[in-house]
Amino acid sequence: MLVAASLLAGCGFTLRGAPALPDDLDYVLIVSARQHAPLKRALVNQLDIYGLEGGTRTNVAPVERQLVISLAPEQLERRLLSVYSSGQVAEYELIYGVNYTVTFPGFDPVSSYFEVLRDYQDDPDQVLAKSRELDLVLSEMREEAADRIIRRLSTQAARLGTGQ
Repeated sequence: MLVAASLLAGCGFTLRGAPALPDDLDYVLIVSARQHAPLKRALVNQLDIYGLEGGTRTNVAPVERQLVISLAPEQLERRLLSVYSSGQVAEYELIYGVNYTVTFPGFDPVSSYFEVLRDYQDDPDQVLAKSRELDLVLSEMREEAADRIIRRLSTQAARLGTGQ
């Protein structure tokens, strides 16, 4: 047990907690091309969960003390995985593409892209239930995307060498 702990400590492993953002940042501003983008709402909720001050209000903090996350419109694709013997689609792979830009004060914007994937089984006999299930799956994918964006902030800050 002691050997495993020392090996993990030696390689730089640390437990994930709240992202470490530079101390000189007061606010995380979230900007989106669409006013009521679902990913923007999910991101605001995740900021609250992580205990970070942020949202969509401008003029809350001086420009030199705020981090800006600019969200591009979300992308959702379906890839066919399997079909029933009747030719109807049985299973899809949902691909939720997230493209965003982070701007730390005094640095050039950093653009990032990633995908969140889920398998989704379709049943033509359960159209209403499957429609509701699809909405729930998409909501979970947005929450995962928002969580991933926030967790990446500390890594991006470290790469830029901002004042941590």
